Amino acid sequence: MMEEFRPLIVDSVVLNICNHRLLTANDFQEELGVVHLKPEARKKFYGKFEERLQEEIQHPRFEYRTSYRRCIELQVRLLGKYLLGEINSYPPFIAR
Repeated sequence: MMEEFRPLIVDSVVLNICNHRLLTANDFQEELGVVHLKPEARKKFYGKFEERLQEEIQHPRFEYRTSYRRCIELQVRLLGKYLLGEINSYPPFIAR
């Protein structure tokens, strides 16, 4: 599931944040050799991530408008049907 949606959701959020310079070097901190987002910057990131999950698109298989969050749920259900033998193959999510 992760790889089907990573470029569409997470990568696009990261690129959007970078392109619009929503985070700066001051939004990161280093502790014990590990760099991570400060709490306020993390809230910004999660806010953008949540916006992207709520964005509506035309589902390529079912052909109705739905959110990315719902698309993930639909794909999980399709995978479950495939694993249980209810369908012959898993139809991957392919954005047009």
